[in-house]
Amino acid sequence: MAGKIYVVGTPIGNLSDLSPRAAEVLSGVDFIAAEDTRVTAKLLNRFGIKKETVSYYEHNKAQKGEYLISRVLAGEDLAIVSDAGMPAISDPGEDIVRQAHENGITVESVPGPSALISALSISGFPSGRFCFEGFLSVNRISRTKHLEELKGETRTMIFYEAPHKLLRTLGDMLAAFGEREICIVKELTKIHETVYHFTFTSAIEFFEADPPKGEYVVIIKGADKEKEKNALTLTEAQNLAQKLMSEGMSASSAAKEAAAASGFKKGEIYKAII
Repeated sequence: MAGKIYVVGTPIGNLSDLSPRAAEVLSGVDFIAAEDTRVTAKLLNRFGIKKETVSYYEHNKAQKGEYLISRVLAGEDLAIVSDAGMPAISDPGEDIVRQAHENGITVESVPGPSALISALSISGFPSGRFCFEGFLSVNRISRTKHLEELKGETRTMIFYEAPHKLLRTLGDMLAAFGEREICIVKELTKIHETVYHFTFTSAIEFFEADPPKGEYVVIIKGADKEKEKNALTLTEAQNLAQKLMSEGMSASSAAKEAAAASGFKKGEIYKAII
C-alpha cells in the first residue's frame, strides 16, 4: 500500500511559528524532502526531530522526483518542506505534488505561515481580490513582458523580491505601471520586520540611499478602472505635447505635462517630439 505525502508549512522567519501538528507530522514521517537540507536541519534540531532528509530543489527535481515517488509508492510517508513558508507555492514542490496525484498518492496539507498572505494582512491594501505573481524573471525581456501583461490588472498584486534585485525591479514596475501606491514588507516575523508605504518613486529614492537588506514582499495597488478608461495612449500623449508646444510651451515642459496626464515617462514623450 502506498504511503502519503504531507505538504508541511514551515516558519518564514521566527521558528516558534512551527505548529504543533507540523512538528508531529515531521516526527512521524519516514523521510523529508527539503529545498535546502542545511536550512531544514536547523529547524529539525530546534524541535529535536531526527529524520532522513533528501535534497529536492529546482535544479534536481527532475531526477529526484521519480525517486521520491517510488519510495512513497513502496509504502513510505514523505513530508515536503521549503526553506520558508508553504511548499508548492512559487516552489519546486508543486511538481512533486502533481506527480503524486498522477500516481494516485494521497496528498495532505499541513498549513503553516505564508509570506504573501502575512504581508498582505499587514499592508492595509485591498485584500478581497488579489493575485500572486511570485518572483519576476531575471531575463529582462521576460520580466518586461510579465509586467506589461499586468498593466491593467485591477486586483492587488503581490511579488517576492531579493535585495540585490529590488531597485531594478521597482524601476521596471514604475516604467510598466506608472506611479502607484505600494507597500513593501521586509523580513517578515524576524527582528527587523518593517512595513513601508511608498510610491514607486519614493521607494526608489529611499532604497538608493539605504541599500536593501533581507527578503522583500512587494504589494502594489491595482489599476484604477476609471483612470485606465480615461488614460491617454502614447500617441495621444505625444499629440498633447505637440499641441502644448504649439501654444508656446518648451519641449521639456510639454513632455512633462503630457507624462503627468498619461502615465508615460517624460523621456519617452520627449524623444518623440524633438
